[in-house]
Amino acid sequence: MVRKETTTSMRLPPQHQGLEVKIPSFFRCPISLDVMRSPVSLCTGVTYDRASIQRWLDSGNTTCPATMLPLPSTDLVPNLTLRSLIAHWSNSASSCSPVAGSATFFAGPSPAALVRKVASSGADPSPALRELAAYLSDDDVDEFEKNALVGAGSAAETVASVLRRKGEQISVEGMEAAVRVLAAIVSLDGIEEANKKRVATGLAVDAATSAASLARVLRGGSGLEARIDAARLVEFLLANAVAETKAAVAQSSELVAELIRLVGPVDEKGSLDKKAMDTGLSCLATIAGSRRAARDEMVRLGAVPAAVRALHATTEPSSSAKVLRILESAVGCAEGRAALCKDAEVTVTAVLDKMMKSGRDGAEAAVAVLWAVCHKYKDRRASDAAAASEGGLTRLLLLLQSGCSPAARQMALELLKIYRVNAKSCLAGYDSKTTHIMPF
Repeated sequence: MVRKETTTSMRLPPQHQGLEVKIPSFFRCPISLDVMRSPVSLCTGVTYDRASIQRWLDSGNTTCPATMLPLPSTDLVPNLTLRSLIAHWSNSASSCSPVAGSATFFAGPSPAALVRKVASSGADPSPALRELAAYLSDDDVDEFEKNALVGAGSAAETVASVLRRKGEQISVEGMEAAVRVLAAIVSLDGIEEANKKRVATGLAVDAATSAASLARVLRGGSGLEARIDAARLVEFLLANAVAETKAAVAQSSELVAELIRLVGPVDEKGSLDKKAMDTGLSCLATIAGSRRAARDEMVRLGAVPAAVRALHATTEPSSSAKVLRILESAVGCAEGRAALCKDAEVTVTAVLDKMMKSGRDGAEAAVAVLWAVCHKYKDRRASDAAAASEGGLTRLLLLLQSGCSPAARQMALELLKIYRVNAKSCLAGYDSKTTHIMPF
């Protein structure tokens, strides 16, 4: 079967009357019937424009719009071959038709000119940065063009250099505008991974100054979204950095303090924001495991109370696991153990409660926390709280049966000794009449 080409019918200026643009039918999205800007394929093999099929799936549909077959998977796979063909056709058509050439028109200065303005040290980069952010966030701009700007156009490195300027050379507004551009680059699906990593490379050139700038946005950003964007850049930098860069970021007390604040209440009512809390916890969990000095500083700045508050608030297993990793690191120092055991009845109970609700990593981190305060350092308040916790013994027994690591198993066995062997504690949490034999 041969695909037919369709012809556009549009009102053209007098000098272009009679011109027709032939659009191959397979360049059109089956949903919108417009030329696809970001073609992606479903598991059924049918290709759609990303924006159109995403709206279809977000509406709760579970079938392929063209075939109406059920979708075992809703993964969207970029159709790079078709995207290349469309880009080649668009470039060819634009040379002879003002209609085709207008498809990717962006009002204002060219993106390359905006990057040059940002690079200019004598001008305020904020206006150009805001226009760049709008350009990158525009769904109508082709992903090829965005990648070309970030990669060959050096937009990532240029914008990252704004955050490496000294504090007196750039305002908080300028830093926030730069953060918005970089956050768009690392979060957009259409940006290639190699281009996203250019952001981390640019920030790592002077990690200490970049961390200080991100801390300024976290502290003085215009709103919560700007603070979350800054934290996401910290998270991205830590995930793609060498040990030396991670250490430089972890040494920023100002940044660590702002990340702890991000995990806490975001308004006067004491409300916690899920995105803010999860992003802040990711950063703190990575920093906590980087250096002993960073751990001690986190504890001094109040990471333990903030983590415990988040542990009570979150219902997400991944967030609980991050909190437990932070606490596991914190109990490695005397100040961290003191902070955790200050209100042991509440904190130890919370750790036990999340033990089997935070995945394997979270469960093993929870055991490590309890083992440190109850067994290794023998804090009486923590031991009493664990022994009195309803279902605590049951959770430890379940962990032993779950295929945990040898180290976690050994710690769990040693923790069992703090429980008194009696019928009530042995049968807590069990409805059957099975006889349970204790392993000691």
